[in-house]
Amino acid sequence: MTATLPVTFDDVREAAVRLDGIAHRTPVLTSRTLNARVGAEVFIKCENFQRVGAFKLRGAYNAAAQLSPAQLARGIAAYSSGNHAQAAALAARELGTSAVILMPEDAPESKRAATAGYGADIVTYDRYTQDRTALGEALAAERGLALIPPYDHPHVIAGQGTAALELCEETGELDMLIAPVGGGGLMAGSAITAKTLHPRIHTVGVEPVGGDDTKRSLEAGERVTVPVPRTLADGQALATPGRLTFAVNQRFLDGIALVGDDEIRDAMRFAFERLKIVLEPSGATALAALLAGHIGHRPRRIGVIASGGNIDTRRFTDIING
Repeated sequence: MTATLPVTFDDVREAAVRLDGIAHRTPVLTSRTLNARVGAEVFIKCENFQRVGAFKLRGAYNAAAQLSPAQLARGIAAYSSGNHAQAAALAARELGTSAVILMPEDAPESKRAATAGYGADIVTYDRYTQDRTALGEALAAERGLALIPPYDHPHVIAGQGTAALELCEETGELDMLIAPVGGGGLMAGSAITAKTLHPRIHTVGVEPVGGDDTKRSLEAGERVTVPVPRTLADGQALATPGRLTFAVNQRFLDGIALVGDDEIRDAMRFAFERLKIVLEPSGATALAALLAGHIGHRPRRIGVIASGGNIDTRRFTDIING
């Protein structure tokens, strides 16, 4: 089923072995209150409890761990608005090498501080006027570093798919899987995994309103570019889906739901008040789509990936009180 694609389910299984003892096997949360509200049995994969506070460690470490000793000796480079930055920095530290991370100037300060705290050297850029991919590739080439992109890499995609693998192993068969879509790595790895294990499952990706590059690309049948959105979901503020991730999602993704800032805010508030967990805006979009009724028909058993919880106290309270 995945022979012509850059990632297979076997790659995801191999990534799970590689990540054993490195990434946390994060908890799956259930709530009677949530089930009653949406009329289904919901299982939330809490990647906000992952190391670095988000799912990104899975892909970053899986990719970095497969570099040659010579590549590791020179160090790694990455570009990210925050979560992949922290993940790449931690992966480098775990593997005994160094990391240089390209981050947008307006990245949340808590994410920049955490990235530096893992020992990375940070270089900044303007996400609204500069091409981070080109800058990242130039930076890696100039310094002789191995570049680990945040999503458009087969080893990264396979690593991200381990979140859905753990979820499906714990819950058994699901009727629907909902996950955020930024560059598409989490959704691509998760969709391959879910569709392999449960062929009848319905997969739904969630994007912020205005940042619907994957939705438009799927409708057009090719990758399209949108203006970089200004959204609470900074981790999903992208203009174009990845080349590899889009190829996977074209085959395995059944639909896209869009959520606005107010719906993201409501989901963060619900998660905090009723589920007793803290989610960052990007980490709450899948839950937001479910709570807002944007997923169409309601299946019996739904898996939701809460992708991260990296947010400082001031920004969290500003958002939920907004």
